[in-house]
This record gives sequence, C-alpha cells and structure tokens, in this order.
Amino acid sequence: MLDSTNARSLAEFYRQLLGFEYRPGHEPPAAGEPDPAGEDWLNLWDRAGHPRLAFQQVSVMPEVTWPNGPVHQQLHLDLAVRTKAELDAQHERTQELGARLIEDRSEDSEEPLRVYADPAGHPFCIYVSRA
Repeated sequence: MLDSTNARSLAEFYRQLLGFEYRPGHEPPAAGEPDPAGEDWLNLWDRAGHPRLAFQQVSVMPEVTWPNGPVHQQLHLDLAVRTKAELDAQHERTQELGARLIEDRSEDSEEPLRVYADPAGHPFCIYVSRA
C-alpha cells in the first residue's frame, strides 16, 4: 500500500507502468463525475485477478529525500526486466509516465539498474535480473 496526496494519479501511474487493472469498482469515473474511491483507497490487480498494489489517499505526506536528506524511503519497489535493452526501453516509458530519475547505474556490469521516484516521490528500481 502506498500513501499519496493524489491516490488516483499514483494508481494510474503504476497501472500503466505495470499493466495492471483496477479492482472492479475502483476504475476512474467518467470526466466530471465524483471519484469517491480515488479520495479514499484504490486497488490494482494483475490480469489474473490477484491483488497487487493498493493506494491510500492522505492529506499530507512529506516528499522522500532518500538517499540524502531527512526523509527516508518508506517503500522501495524493485521491478525486474530480462535484458539491458528492456531496461533502456523502460527508461523512456517510465519517464513519459511521470517518474523522475534519481540514480543511473545502467552501465554496471554486475547489476544494471536505474532508480526512479514515482509521481508521489516513492523510490523504485528497474533492474536487469540475471536469475
């Protein structure tokens, strides 16, 4: 579960990034309609219908300053890809969706990875899994 001052926006970021779907009843409302679920709690499921991520609306949340600064990471997702080419392709897509690059270790011969902050500031990694 990830806290956010804009739960709908953060859920939509991860829905697009990971290819998940909203739990029935948590889909975005039609334009101009109220969004009671987005003002409270949202769930994303994988395509098989298993719960994967949840998002909770909060009124205030300090932005994470990790790895430097007073506000430590409260969560850190690691997302794996199989090849360096996939890592590079995800880099462009991830930034287009609204993530901010924090650290680039994509040329590391042992474990190529990039660290991003999602739109709410939560850090996450995309790395090449050799397993």
